[in-house]
Amino acid sequence: MFKIDLPIASNPLRTRGDVQLAVRQLIEPLKPYYSSGSARVSIGNTSASYEDAVAGMEGFSRVLWGIMPLIAGGSESTLWNQVVQGIINGTDPEHEEYWGVINDYDQRIVEMAAYGLALVIAPDQLWGALSAKEQQNFAAWLRQASDRKAYDCNWLFFAVLVNLGLKAVGEPYDQTVVEQNLERIDAFYLSDGWYADGVKAHSDYYVPFAIYYYGLFYAKVMEQEDPIRSKLYKRRAAAFANDFIYWFAEDGSALPYGRSLAYRFAQAAFWGAMAYAEVEAIPYGVQKGLLLRHLRWWFKQPIFQRDGTLTIGYAYPNLIMAENYNSPGSPYWALKAFLPLALDESHPFWQAEELPLPKLEIISVQPAPHLVICRQPEKSHLVAFNTGHASTNEHTHTSAKYEKFAYSNVFGFSVPRAEWGLGQGAFDSMLALSEGDNIYRVKRKNEESRIEGNVLYACWKPWTDVEVKTWLIAGAPWHIRVHRIETSRGLDTADGGFALGLESLEGLDRRWETQQDEHGVLGVCSWGVSGIRVLYGPGQTELIYPNSNTNLMNPRTVIPTVRMNLQPGVHWLVTAVYAEPGNDTYRQQWANGPVAVAKDGQLKVKEREGGALLFSHDIYS
Repeated sequence: MFKIDLPIASNPLRTRGDVQLAVRQLIEPLKPYYSSGSARVSIGNTSASYEDAVAGMEGFSRVLWGIMPLIAGGSESTLWNQVVQGIINGTDPEHEEYWGVINDYDQRIVEMAAYGLALVIAPDQLWGALSAKEQQNFAAWLRQASDRKAYDCNWLFFAVLVNLGLKAVGEPYDQTVVEQNLERIDAFYLSDGWYADGVKAHSDYYVPFAIYYYGLFYAKVMEQEDPIRSKLYKRRAAAFANDFIYWFAEDGSALPYGRSLAYRFAQAAFWGAMAYAEVEAIPYGVQKGLLLRHLRWWFKQPIFQRDGTLTIGYAYPNLIMAENYNSPGSPYWALKAFLPLALDESHPFWQAEELPLPKLEIISVQPAPHLVICRQPEKSHLVAFNTGHASTNEHTHTSAKYEKFAYSNVFGFSVPRAEWGLGQGAFDSMLALSEGDNIYRVKRKNEESRIEGNVLYACWKPWTDVEVKTWLIAGAPWHIRVHRIETSRGLDTADGGFALGLESLEGLDRRWETQQDEHGVLGVCSWGVSGIRVLYGPGQTELIYPNSNTNLMNPRTVIPTVRMNLQPGVHWLVTAVYAEPGNDTYRQQWANGPVAVAKDGQLKVKEREGGALLFSHDIYS
């Protein structure tokens, strides 16, 4: 990878003025990409599931998540006149760039939410810039959101925001839709502050950067008119914050987990929404630190084109990990992180001293999202261990994004490039199984699962006559996997560790080396270490070199892997997985890893020879 030096990388992001500058540094490179009528922004030639004209409208609309807080807070942008003109033309049925009549489940429903927010936080600047006829066109176009069907998930909030915007400027709005949608969203609530993104759906970043972002916005705007619901949203957000803070490391990075990771620093939008809604369950200084460190971390990653526009991808440009709904303009949803700019300079959030993370527990058990998060604060390392889920969906790479055993903010995770073999499958933190045809299956959903302290359990069936029971003993830098595989067919299996990047921003890591012995294999480079050991079972270790661009953090990686050939019957495999940033302590760690012993029908795993018991199970059950 090659780092592109852009001014935003050296923005200190200390003051409100620095953050205002960051918005301009992000959006003003888009200026050449506006259409002649200014109603579309098209910065690339890749496509999404919707037509290119809608993708252009999406690109235009997503700029509003950043420019509207900027304008509302009293700052300026050279794009402002184009934004106003684009709205005028995009909502004019007589104009060639009219955004059109929308359909049920239309992508344009998603984008309408930005206009609702805009009319609430900056009505004078936006609504006041339009003529009476232009206002009529704008309002008529927005009202379509209340008449169309939306997906039964965070999408239900889009019509809510649109109606808040119409109400803010004195236009007719649909209160019935607002009530119906908010009542339905309440059915998504789980416990401990957590929502799922729909009934029996996943809990991922759509909770903080969608459901809570919109809910906190509603809570602030409607705290006088709907005090009961506003207090409920704030109370739940406060509870959620106590878990969500564990998703962020000391250096500002966050866990890559779930879908829509191309939205990047929207991961921290929740903290800005908390400040906007004035929920101080976590002190403003801590919220400020979480947001600003996160932005600093992202702006040092190679996520930009040379002209300063954002790319699709995660820690580098990458279409392989993208969703079917990611167009070139989609990543600008990340601008949701800048909502606090709508707050005045004198607000306590901006006046607060930026604070580091408070002292947190080393292990956080989070049952609602099915996770146990382990922290290595001295290395800014997080590992989220995952039971997996009882249902699945058809989103891109669902198994890779939701069913891996572990997710790391440093090592990331990988997605498959194609269907043939371990190299194309890139099965880090997964158990992959094949019938000998080099086509591998992985866990897509669970038959049952549970969490007991730092032990996670899942039962899953890659075929109807193959049952896998997996126990994860969470920890860092070591964690243990125990697999019981009962099969009616012959199988090839591969249990993958963490993917270790072979390159840095400066190029190939020349200090890359490997170590292998009878029971384990280890990769070591200048920035980190990844290895795996067989503690029990007939597995053999090797390094798998997956296809390039499969990992979200590093384009070229190696995956330490344990492979086994199984005949029909019941088999046990116990592996110990080791991974951590840096390479200063790995020799001692690797030499004193966990051990497993099977004696008198009992399988026991200990943290080291003579160490504490970590796991025990009857091997015949």
